[in-house]
Amino acid sequence: MPPRSGRISPCQWSTWSLVCFALLCSRSSLAEPFIGQFELKTLESERGSFEFQSQNAWASGQPPRQFEVDESGELLMDENSLFRARYALELEMGFTKTLKMRIGIELEDERIDDPQALSRANDYAGLKLEEIGAEIVAIVIARDGDGAGLGFVAEVEGPIDQEGPNSFILGPIVEYQAGEWFFAAVPMVVRAFGGKSDDDEPIDDKWDFAYAAQLMRRLSDEWSIALEGYGTIERLGNSGRPSESARRFGDFDQHRLGPIVYFERSLASTRRQTAGDEDDPTLTIGLGVLEGLNSNTADHTIKLSIEVDF
Repeated sequence: MPPRSGRISPCQWSTWSLVCFALLCSRSSLAEPFIGQFELKTLESERGSFEFQSQNAWASGQPPRQFEVDESGELLMDENSLFRARYALELEMGFTKTLKMRIGIELEDERIDDPQALSRANDYAGLKLEEIGAEIVAIVIARDGDGAGLGFVAEVEGPIDQEGPNSFILGPIVEYQAGEWFFAAVPMVVRAFGGKSDDDEPIDDKWDFAYAAQLMRRLSDEWSIALEGYGTIERLGNSGRPSESARRFGDFDQHRLGPIVYFERSLASTRRQTAGDEDDPTLTIGLGVLEGLNSNTADHTIKLSIEVDF
């Protein structure tokens, strides 16, 4: 059995050369853990309001790929979800004080699913348009200043080429504010469905659990600092139909935690800023580093968010 670290000693090359052809018929990776954007859904909505969002992330210190050869001589590789760069562009539209919608696209430089050579097992595919999605947020308990708020988010997203699975995401949005302190949490269940599978394997329509949480302290009218956490627990219970690779290497839970600094400023003229018009367009920029908390997660993920409310 070859080592799981992804490294091959010189004496193993002759053996591996006999099984490299298996890469040409290796199975597609359809059971990757769901890794959402590193953002918090909010309970703010107004009729006729719009918000443009640019959510960006860069990851480094990736875990090496694991691989084995099964009894039939087929090369199996782990199905962890890893990326080097992600760029999401979204537009949010408010219908009423209790209902809003968001649509968006995502570009990603992700790890190659089916590399054609062992030397490329840890290579990345390059930046390309990967996904499109839409979500609805319903606000059940509105929060105006201090106090608690509650809402629910439902989202559908899927790959442009429809090769991989689509995702249906559902969960509550919980907020609480007390003076300069603010807390938010979004626990979600994620259903994988659709997509294509090689070798007539059944689609792995599993359930994942994902979460986003934030504890924020406002320092001034313009500056805030937050501690944010994002993560995924892959495959709840025995859900889905795991591939042979998923059965061999198990689930790949991912967890990130780190500080994010936010800067917020009105884009109105000086005169209108003095008037304090709440309808003035506002720019918010968030920048920080999320540290990986387990061996399945990239060591460092830089987060940059740019939001314009108008």
